[in-house]
Amino acid sequence: MKARIGVLVVCTGNICRSPTGEGVLRHRAQARGVADRLEIRSAGTHDYHVGERPDARSMKHALRRGYDLSAQRAMLLAREHFAQFDYILAMDRGHLRIVKQMAPAGARARPGLFLDASARWHGHDVPDPYYGGPEGFELVLDMVEEAADRWLDRFEAELDPATFRLQNVR
Repeated sequence: MKARIGVLVVCTGNICRSPTGEGVLRHRAQARGVADRLEIRSAGTHDYHVGERPDARSMKHALRRGYDLSAQRAMLLAREHFAQFDYILAMDRGHLRIVKQMAPAGARARPGLFLDASARWHGHDVPDPYYGGPEGFELVLDMVEEAADRWLDRFEAELDPATFRLQNVR
């Protein structure tokens, strides 16, 4: 059992899919009352957009569903993340290959696909909406929301219930 769990969501440039994953996980963790027990961030496998806000379309579609991504800034996946986070969740198989190649021996982080927790899209890639229309951003949100709830179920099961109860009794 853990007192705290770190989760890093990864895509290519950290402006569409992974910020959506971060924002949905954070928002839903807050709604469940476990946000203070989870460190949720996102990163990119490539440095195309480091320091930039998420894509305006990602922010617009997310905000329509109640997720504010505006405070996020793109960062690059780094070797130290493998010691900092418990999970590194890749949005597609290409990202997962890069994550596994970067992982140092004995890394704390467990790499996986974001949709591995999904019932509906298990084993699929979250498609990149960047070059498409609004329906792509909506599909990303649909996929991420469904998988995020299942990831949060898993994370809650790993959290130490004794400390969880103490923090939530006030």
